[in-house]
Amino acid sequence: MEKGTKEFFAAAKGAARAAGKLIRENWRKSKQVSAKSNAIDLVTTVDHASEELIVDILHKRFPAHSILAEEKTALALEQAEYCWIIDPLDGTTNFVHSFPQCSVSIALERAGKIVLGLVYDPLRNEMFHALAQQGAFLNGTRLRTSEVALLDNALLGTGFPYDHKDKGDFYLGFFRAFMLSCQGIRRAGSAALDLCYVASGRLDGFWEFKLRAWDTAAGSLIVREAGGTVTDFSGKEFSLWGEQTLASNGRIHAEMLAVIQTVTGS
Repeated sequence: MEKGTKEFFAAAKGAARAAGKLIRENWRKSKQVSAKSNAIDLVTTVDHASEELIVDILHKRFPAHSILAEEKTALALEQAEYCWIIDPLDGTTNFVHSFPQCSVSIALERAGKIVLGLVYDPLRNEMFHALAQQGAFLNGTRLRTSEVALLDNALLGTGFPYDHKDKGDFYLGFFRAFMLSCQGIRRAGSAALDLCYVASGRLDGFWEFKLRAWDTAAGSLIVREAGGTVTDFSGKEFSLWGEQTLASNGRIHAEMLAVIQTVTGS
């Protein structure tokens, strides 16, 4: 690991652990909750405090880097070589209800490519990370995606966007199609962890609409570095700025794409 990469990883790991401690200390307590875009899209004071903590650590360590974070931080520096992409608390609705499935996601982008991805589950003390072309790991142990070769034998993960009350039938069309094509589906509520579960073989595939860059930046790299595949719903190159995320162990990717096409008709 190069010196610069070591420094980046050490800082990201320290920031994630600091934010994770804050989340762990508060997840069973009553929360101060407010809504963002609608009554389903929630944010808590812990989301904001976690973001402030992470941003403060990374900005002090790397003042020449840009930062993009979910809640309010958008620090765009001219000619910045690197940009940190941060979700300080992925799975806020779970956190509000003390459902134990949430994470901290931190990624580092350089020249349009994610070079470092880290997702920390503070409630299980599981830290997933990947460095570009250096593999993916869980608490230091190398990760590989599953060897499930048929969609019929696969366990999938998914999530529903915040507009699901308005477009429920549309999203349920995909859920139904996959339900009839796979062994089981889980909807756990943290997309960053879902992607890491694909990387670790706990899930064989995952799909979701309308995720944002901070939801997928770290996890998408972790999946690829574990040997998996990440695309949009047509099989084209995945974009952090698109609205479609399809991740798999690679072996069932073509079948997942085919199921999606039965719903979209394309």
